[in-house]
Amino acid sequence: MKITAIKTVVVNAKLRNWIFVRVETDVPGLVGLGEATLEFQTRAVVGAIEDLAPLVVGEDPRRIEHLWQAMYRYPFFKGGVVTMSALSGIDQALHDLKAKDLGVPLWQLLGGLSRDRLRMYDHLGGGDSASVYDDPTAERFAEKAARSRADGFSAVKILAVGKTAPLDGLVALKSGERLMAAARKGAGDDMDIMVDLHGRASAAMAIQYAKVLEPFRPYFLEEPCQPEDSEGIARVARSTPIPIASGERLTHRREFLPLLQSQAIAVAQPDVCHAGGLTEVRRIAALCDTFGVSMAPHNPLGPIATMVNIHLGFALPNFLIQEVMRADVAWRDEIVTGVTPIRDGYVEPSLAPGVGVEIDFEAAAKHPFQEAPPIQWRHSDGAVADW
Repeated sequence: MKITAIKTVVVNAKLRNWIFVRVETDVPGLVGLGEATLEFQTRAVVGAIEDLAPLVVGEDPRRIEHLWQAMYRYPFFKGGVVTMSALSGIDQALHDLKAKDLGVPLWQLLGGLSRDRLRMYDHLGGGDSASVYDDPTAERFAEKAARSRADGFSAVKILAVGKTAPLDGLVALKSGERLMAAARKGAGDDMDIMVDLHGRASAAMAIQYAKVLEPFRPYFLEEPCQPEDSEGIARVARSTPIPIASGERLTHRREFLPLLQSQAIAVAQPDVCHAGGLTEVRRIAALCDTFGVSMAPHNPLGPIATMVNIHLGFALPNFLIQEVMRADVAWRDEIVTGVTPIRDGYVEPSLAPGVGVEIDFEAAAKHPFQEAPPIQWRHSDGAVADW
């Protein structure tokens, strides 16, 4: 069996463009699917996939580790989120293809089931970008948290901290406290609430936010500081009983090591679309397990990435919970079929071969690539802010 082509399909989904990857072979009908979505750098990733393609076309797609090493090492300049996202999408597609060739679901290829069902967590508004980023009122937070609970979820993530300066005042702290209290009121005491700081704060400010959030018992506090600030994240972890989560913007196990060695995180959040695909994320998971750290993979992306993460979660022994954006666009299920339904906040293992999904190319063509510029926030003095 040989790889004959690597192709991409780009679908605009409002805040981001999904990048789907097809690995085609000389076996009629045998195609692997993956996802390499990277917000705001779509054309760069598509170009990187085209650059990596000559390294794998003509090769046996079943030699996944060998091809991963070729794509990682041969370009000489290793890593970077664009290249690693391109590699990730191809790697996922190779796994899908191999599992299809063997006639088994992907989780079987990854070692079999570690659990019988998989816990999922919601976003406010189901992941609609306006609900997640642009609706910071206490009334709406309570309403949307209650809706997630009514929809069967036992966990939801919120962005209780909006625009914040490296050092901010009492007004900002009170706002975070008010939004967290509203979410807790809507969710009830028996629902877990994650709070994402989105790397907006300095360590000193994140420590203050953690103090006002502590009484509401967040399940974890995500990205309190910028991802490269492992020492700052460790400072926050030492200051609060709230478990700290991070890792969505890291692309290799080597980048997780300082967080693990400093005991900065209780929860690791690698993204299977950025961190080297299934091949590397499984290595990250094994490294995290060595340090007693759980896995909650980052996934605000498309339906193929969601299914890949679900298969991964069923196989990983240190899996905790899985993020999903279920309502980012109303037509999500028209583009990709075969995504496992969420019932009462859980999914059961798919029995279909491979990842178990198919792309409707006619439906995808209705939503072609569009410019999707990032959210652009500024501080009160006009300086550029992290969002």
